[in-house]
Amino acid sequence: MTRLYIILSLLLTTAALVATLIIYPQLPERIPIHWNIQGEVDGHGARIWSLLTPAILIGFLLLFWAIPWLSPKPFAVDSFRSTYWFILLVLTAMFVYLHGLLMWAAWSGKVDITRAMLAGMLVMFCLLGNVLGKVRRNLYVGVRTPWTLASERVWNETHRLAGRTFVGAAILGLLAVVLPVPLPAVIITVVASMIVGSLVPVAYSLILYKRLERRGELDVNEKPMG
Repeated sequence: MTRLYIILSLLLTTAALVATLIIYPQLPERIPIHWNIQGEVDGHGARIWSLLTPAILIGFLLLFWAIPWLSPKPFAVDSFRSTYWFILLVLTAMFVYLHGLLMWAAWSGKVDITRAMLAGMLVMFCLLGNVLGKVRRNLYVGVRTPWTLASERVWNETHRLAGRTFVGAAILGLLAVVLPVPLPAVIITVVASMIVGSLVPVAYSLILYKRLERRGELDVNEKPMG
């Protein structure tokens, strides 16, 4: 599956770049780039901003190619290589989706895309949550706190919890998006759920590490240096 994830990421990035270059001459000189809490455009930028997302996607590909080489052996990504490239695919798909919405808003004049943008981010959150339990200790992907990096047990248990909190936050947010709730309440619900879903595992990693430390259940090789 690793090769498939890489190929799909490359295809999505190429498609985003080619499509942007094709429609670039048809875009207005000023395009919407920011929406307020009411879903109204409150920021415009020059047309050249449409090339930013393809540039970011190319940067993602280069970064993900470099990370395995940059990672020290104790934190290598080889132990979860397929999941690692799946994460890149999810991020790439999310950015391509958001870019498509922005280009549609700029080209067609339809600017009320806030709910669609939020839905895309939440689906990404859910997909990442589904694979977090497969991520092994590394310096770049996952819940990287001093306590997860110091203990493999803390890392594994924290990421199992993070998988549940990410999926739960995504489901709650998606319910807010599809229900007839005022947009400001939707945005607040989505942002709050994603923040809580991300911070709970961070707090849990500290609590679990200290609990294991008090019980003397931390392996001596897992204790942080210094």
